[in-house]
Amino acid sequence: MRPSRVIALLEREFLASQTGAHTPVMLWGPPGVGKSQLVLQTAERHGAAVIDVRLAQMEPTDLRGIPFRDGRNVLWSVPALLPDAERHGARGILFLDEITSAPPTVTAAAYQLILDRRLGEYRVPDGWAIVAAGNRHGDRGLAYQMPAPLANRFTHFDVEPDLEDWIAWAHEKRIDSRLIAFLRFRPDLLFDFDAARASHAFPSPRSWEFAHRALGKFGPGTGLLAEALKGCVGAAAALACMAFVEHLGALPDIGAIAAGRETGVPGPIDLQYAVATALVQHVARLAAPERAAASGHVLRYARGFPQRELGVMLVVDLQRVVGEPLYANPEFAHWAGEVSGMLSYERG
Repeated sequence: MRPSRVIALLEREFLASQTGAHTPVMLWGPPGVGKSQLVLQTAERHGAAVIDVRLAQMEPTDLRGIPFRDGRNVLWSVPALLPDAERHGARGILFLDEITSAPPTVTAAAYQLILDRRLGEYRVPDGWAIVAAGNRHGDRGLAYQMPAPLANRFTHFDVEPDLEDWIAWAHEKRIDSRLIAFLRFRPDLLFDFDAARASHAFPSPRSWEFAHRALGKFGPGTGLLAEALKGCVGAAAALACMAFVEHLGALPDIGAIAAGRETGVPGPIDLQYAVATALVQHVARLAAPERAAASGHVLRYARGFPQRELGVMLVVDLQRVVGEPLYANPEFAHWAGEVSGMLSYERG
């Protein structure tokens, strides 16, 4: 399931926790696919808290609490890490990350918490959703077989990387436009994980974010950028990315295109991907009054791509950052009229 669909599902489950209709969710996926980020994004959209509990780092008593004597009875103290409405807020997500890496003695202690929303005398507050995540068997990580009684306490969803979802996230987070353009050019390298290979570094949505940081820290002249990228995404992906980045010296003036000054579309296909991505990020950085004029110039420029698919890609990405006002731009009607046979679009 692509990440945008997972977020939509998690949002429904989060809201359902306030009405008593919530079912605990288990997210499966290979390392680096972004399972934890999906949970955090869901909580951020609703201004809710996330309590991240790493069961793999716990003993059973860490979850169950420590017993103490109260007169003739033995009671259990409630661990401070579990959700409390007064301390953590009335709404939130209890996130049991790396649950498949936890030993069976710990997951057994979580059975009642997950299904019954309680643990002894403790109760999970209404308004709190329960989400777990873990790697699959064969992902070259520590993973125990999930016991059937525990598995039956969840609804299960597989998270798969998706380029369009990653690009939408990357524009929002201002990821380096060179990386976005490169992955548009080489979509096969967004995620390339093979459990049979021994490489420590491999391309994934998470490691490309690390590559973004590397591009900001290590300039081409230092001689360190190639090694830094290799450490993030592996040798093969780093080599391809470096070749792409080094070729961008022939990129046309992005500011001139956005200002409406005549600038031709570059001939090499990799530069066309790069200029399209750079234009979107340029418009995203403009103040609202300047965006309308710049968007019109970019729409006109999009009509000049020899391959119409690249022009469509540019406008789709532009709509992500401009939103509804793009449809009211006079240039949009001209552009849509030329490509009407290739796509349909929906407002809102």
